[in-house]
Amino acid sequence: MIKRMVMWKLKDSHEGMSKDELIAKFEQKVEGLKSAVPEIKTMELGKSFSELPVAYDVALCSEFDSKEDYEVFLKHPEHLKVGKFIRQIRTDVALVEYET
Repeated sequence: MIKRMVMWKLKDSHEGMSKDELIAKFEQKVEGLKSAVPEIKTMELGKSFSELPVAYDVALCSEFDSKEDYEVFLKHPEHLKVGKFIRQIRTDVALVEYET
């Protein structure tokens, strides 16, 4: 099994949207991946409530049955679209990918 954890810090605003609005749009786009990419076994998205300066704003934990399924996900057109949006609104990202 492949596990992937990603955390993002987001801009305070972008194109007239507040951080809360960006997070809502972010959540909507990521949630759409579940139905668009059948290779995703599980996906959990969470918004941080921490106000510590080191805290990230949003975290996503995903699981895939195999490296092959994970590779399909990485190249999927819907994932690429969501990634393009996220790159526009993030200030920082942290990633861990591992096999169990």
